[in-house]
Amino acid sequence: MKADDLRKKYIRFFVEKGHKLIPSSRLVPENDPTALFINSGMHPLVPYLLGEQHPLGKRLTSVQKCVRTDDINEVGDSTHLTFFEMLGNWSLGDYFKKDAINYSFEFLTNPKWLELDPQKIYVSVFEGEEGIPLDEESIKTWQEVFHKVGIRAEVGDYKKGVLDNARIFQYPRAKNWWGPAGQTGPCGPDSEMFYDTGKTHDKTFGEICHPNCSCGKYVEIWNDVFMEYNMKADKTLEQLPQKNVDTGLGLERELMILEGKESVFDTHCFFNTIAKIEEITGKNPHQTMFQRPIRIVADHLRAATFIIADGIFPSNKEQGSILRRLIRRAIRFARLLGSMELFTAQIAKVIISDYEDAYPELKENAKTIQEVLSSEEDKFSRTIDKGLKEWEKIVKNDINKISGDTAFYLYETFGFPLEMTEELAKEKNIKVDVSQFQEEFIKHQQKSREGATQKFAGGLADHSAETTKLHTATHLLQKALRTVLGGHVHQIGSNITAERLRFDFSHDKKLTDEEIQQVEHLVNEAIKSNFPVFVATKKLQQALEEGALAFFGEKYPETVKVYTIGKENNFFSKEVCGGPHVDFTGVLGRFKIKKEEASGVGKRRIYASLI
Repeated sequence: MKADDLRKKYIRFFVEKGHKLIPSSRLVPENDPTALFINSGMHPLVPYLLGEQHPLGKRLTSVQKCVRTDDINEVGDSTHLTFFEMLGNWSLGDYFKKDAINYSFEFLTNPKWLELDPQKIYVSVFEGEEGIPLDEESIKTWQEVFHKVGIRAEVGDYKKGVLDNARIFQYPRAKNWWGPAGQTGPCGPDSEMFYDTGKTHDKTFGEICHPNCSCGKYVEIWNDVFMEYNMKADKTLEQLPQKNVDTGLGLERELMILEGKESVFDTHCFFNTIAKIEEITGKNPHQTMFQRPIRIVADHLRAATFIIADGIFPSNKEQGSILRRLIRRAIRFARLLGSMELFTAQIAKVIISDYEDAYPELKENAKTIQEVLSSEEDKFSRTIDKGLKEWEKIVKNDINKISGDTAFYLYETFGFPLEMTEELAKEKNIKVDVSQFQEEFIKHQQKSREGATQKFAGGLADHSAETTKLHTATHLLQKALRTVLGGHVHQIGSNITAERLRFDFSHDKKLTDEEIQQVEHLVNEAIKSNFPVFVATKKLQQALEEGALAFFGEKYPETVKVYTIGKENNFFSKEVCGGPHVDFTGVLGRFKIKKEEASGVGKRRIYASLI
């Protein structure tokens, strides 16, 4: 089964179950300052999980692009990826645990759909904790589901392993709880499905093997999340106004099972990419010493290609810094493979060709993607060359060991991965103090995480009044920019915290002081006018014909929400948007532009606040 076949089958199954298809959102969350990238299928749906009505109803399904970097050091094993596709379905206050579990099992095992062997499926449930009970409903439902196919499913003890008829295992929050997508928001216990690959247990991961063991024998393929709670800023939980279901099936992992492969990198999703890397480097991807570097190059450049297509460019902050890290890490590992030529654009060309039918934005931005990658590669290659000169200085004296401090200095200053330092040292019969390097690396990671936590503290759920005002202000800002600069201006992205808004838009020139003053004046006049803000659900085409603006580069379902500021027949602003907004503009106060800068080729960025 090809990736496109799996996408279509999944969507068809849930449409037949009464779900409406929603398109994949861009990788950059529009109004969540607590996360840099969309990291799950539920992430764009947070307002609706919190109780807002979705224009397409209570049953939804999608194939969502996702990026996660928490496990970046695990990439290169059999299952971890930076970019991946998540097949998902949702119930927004409609069906709950019983239907969700039955749907999951039916799609996985029914001959009409994926026809996986039910004998190889094992599941987990939340064991409960103080204030939250054991998920007995899921246990009962799973026992009924397995019983229908002649399987006796008993509750086992993961500490004893998979014995006799044990098929359902209870785990604590660390394993069986999902969410929130950022630091606050909807969350709840989950029930995960694992597939027994038949591999022999690797005892380096522990004496006992169980579904959540990391040895690779059991692979998680589906997760049903029962979102009953909202996590507040102080990490306490409150009941949501409705009980939701959020499920996710990882496309690449499922293809690995369906194709009978041992790794997601062995599936056809990566076949052409890895073949190109093999061609460029001359290294065999199946040879153990080259396997991990080749996988990292393939994964990171696939992620970078999709991120650039969604309007992000390499920089030293926020999403741009993650993109830069991915590109540079790919280049570093390509160097380990012996590649000295500029190669990233060649790999991106293959990735674009493989995915352009499912994601047309890749083809539309193909030239930009390749130019950005080549430029970053050229700059970073010069940095690595400087590092090699520094290396020669270090080993000029007769030494027999590289300290962890020195290895980390090469990593931090010149981008040398530990593997590269070890490889260079090996050539000269020099040892590297790996343990000391790891200590320095962990210290660095902790500092970075602390900084990120401070930078992205808070969020939409914590500061609803402030962020709602600023979100409404972005509509006024876009109208003002189009009035002052011209109709070519379109929103490309935004990010909102409780303190400020950041608005990215299409424009190829720096704004003059006079233009900034004009924009501010128009926004403040709209605020003084105390325009009403009202919402209507309409067909997308009708909304566009009525003059509504749509998020540039975004995909929309057939039916959308349209927010109008002003009178319906004489509006100041009309946009397709998911919310939230104030009821009248007069509550916004005074609008002030704090900063205006470039954010890429033909793109500008404004920071503003309400005072």
